Amino acid sequence: MITGNMGYIGPAVGERLRSRWPDAQLLGYDAGYFAHCLTGSPRLPECGLDRQYFGDVRTFPQDLLSGVDAVVYLAAISNDPMGAVFETVTLDINCQAAIRLARSAKDAGVKSFVFASSCSVYGFADAEPRHEGSALDPLTAYARSKVTAERELAPLADQDFLVTCLRFATACGMSDRLRLDLVLNDFVASAVAARKINILSNGTPWRPLIHIRDMARAIEWAIGRREDQGGACLVVNAGSDRWNYQVKALAEAVAGLIPGIEVSINKAAPPDRRSYKVDFGLFRTLAPDHQPEYDLERTIQELKSGLEAMRFQDPDFRSSQLVRLNTLSRLRKEGLLTEDLRWTRSHAVEMSAAAP
Repeated sequence: MITGNMGYIGPAVGERLRSRWPDAQLLGYDAGYFAHCLTGSPRLPECGLDRQYFGDVRTFPQDLLSGVDAVVYLAAISNDPMGAVFETVTLDINCQAAIRLARSAKDAGVKSFVFASSCSVYGFADAEPRHEGSALDPLTAYARSKVTAERELAPLADQDFLVTCLRFATACGMSDRLRLDLVLNDFVASAVAARKINILSNGTPWRPLIHIRDMARAIEWAIGRREDQGGACLVVNAGSDRWNYQVKALAEAVAGLIPGIEVSINKAAPPDRRSYKVDFGLFRTLAPDHQPEYDLERTIQELKSGLEAMRFQDPDFRSSQLVRLNTLSRLRKEGLLTEDLRWTRSHAVEMSAAAP
């Protein structure tokens, strides 16, 4: 069971799990906020699953867990800007709903619960790369929700119910539901559409990155890991030491691969406190066969090719549905979502009728 599978990362996860376990029953469960935000896919990615359920993870039906061996919890209000606008909902979906589902999963006999956490829990770190034992400094509602979820999931774990919290680096790469509110994706989109990259910060903050297909590889490993690979409850940084970059270096890499691009840095910008390098040594030790395969150059080229195949030419893309906060705001404005991001009655009826 993959919750939140109809977002940016979900299509890559479904594809990876299907290729790894072709005979498995793969189920998706999603509210459908971004189901329509397809970017170049010739079909619905969910056609690769055995069944897609539509619903709110805050009211997950217990009966859907019958016979399920593993739950992958991708459902989230998934970045800092959305968390700032929908702070209470962020805690509810990213944390409280995850805990409730984990308890239900354990009661139903599920063996593995994989939680998509984030390296953003480290917040600001101006010294050595952060490892799993480092102090946490969650600066946003999104990061705080991940810290709380990790803490409350831990007591549920035992030899029959393995919990794996993957602290992912910042996601990037082409997807069937591309997001452009992520740093590298934004830079490549700016280069393709405007021939210019405007760095809103002073360019010095550090970010670890990971391609979504490498995230899917990590999730595959977490589903199948044994208790002797990290214990009943494992919290692990998921990414690669090679992918720690300063923001300005990312922009320069894009400009180096896409000719004729101007890079502008806002030297007057106040310091961005979200700056951290991350140590991925534990993940490298525990999952040697599931290490990230994508590098920066390949990812930039893939994004460029994907955007060009979409005939992407929108220099004002930060106002488009490719920025997730814009989509939620539009659905709210049109009366389709309530303040706490539940579908209004008329839309809920339509969704129920469409579900298998």
